[in-house]
Amino acid sequence: MDLRSPYLLIAAFLLVCFHTVGPVVGAQERAADPEDVATLDGIIRAYYEVVSRPAGVPADRARDATLHHPSALVGMTGVDEEGEPWIRTMTLEEYHDSSGGPGEEGFWEWEIHRVTHRLGNMALVWSTYASSTRPGGPVQDRGINSIQLYHDGARWWILSWIYDRERPGNPIPGEYLPG
Repeated sequence: MDLRSPYLLIAAFLLVCFHTVGPVVGAQERAADPEDVATLDGIIRAYYEVVSRPAGVPADRARDATLHHPSALVGMTGVDEEGEPWIRTMTLEEYHDSSGGPGEEGFWEWEIHRVTHRLGNMALVWSTYASSTRPGGPVQDRGINSIQLYHDGARWWILSWIYDRERPGNPIPGEYLPG
């Protein structure tokens, strides 16, 4: 058998692709709670619950992983001191490594308004949020999370999200605020 055969090379390539991609796409360390992923309301509620926590407690990475598709992308955007726009994209794991650890202060984020666009198996949720250092505390920050989701026939998956914060010169538009 000639090991340089194009058919053998293609077969080897396909074997590696299917063996590598198959298990990774479906891999989860913990099964998702059906209440978290059965509905858009459930997954958005869980999305906020996993990042909210008292001081000294990290975000619930394991639960968050059950909400996100294994190839999910996270984006943060803003402006620097000179007013120049910036964006940082990363995996969910990289996001938690950079900002999901135990903080010196508590962090609670909650949804205050939602605009949803859905067609078939996809949904785009613009979720306006507020945050504070304690539950029910004074609002310290507001912004919008743009969350892209996919329904696989059995459950919802977060495919990606990106957010931007409200700041001088960047107010939240009225249609994304509660009536």
